[in-house]
Amino acid sequence: MRMLHLGLRVSDLERSLAFYRALGYAVVGTVPETGFGSLTMLQLPDDPFVSLELVHDPARPVTDTGAVNHLVVQTDDLDATLADLAAAGLDTEPPADPGPGIRTSWLTDPDGYRIELVQWPTGHAAGMTAADFA
Repeated sequence: MRMLHLGLRVSDLERSLAFYRALGYAVVGTVPETGFGSLTMLQLPDDPFVSLELVHDPARPVTDTGAVNHLVVQTDDLDATLADLAAAGLDTEPPADPGPGIRTSWLTDPDGYRIELVQWPTGHAAGMTAADFA
């Protein structure tokens, strides 16, 4: 088994799409009129699969984002990513260095979901593995 994607409920689909497109996501498909609302599938350029689904139902706006602590997006060049986000009008927190060679920054989407941007040290695996906790 493997994790496929995370579905986030959004209040304003167009506003959220503008935000996530600025973050680097592309829309790969939509499913209108489901029991949850309309579904918009998003994929990052270096991912082979959809990793985020935006769920929109105007009758059910987001009122609490507390159940989701944060999303994490990996970037190869944090400084370039932050510059691109600033150019797109998105505010980010100053970069931090939480561990050897690791750099992070944070931003918040239009509904209040927190997103952590992570740049791994050179030679690190593409994601987290058991080796990160050895």
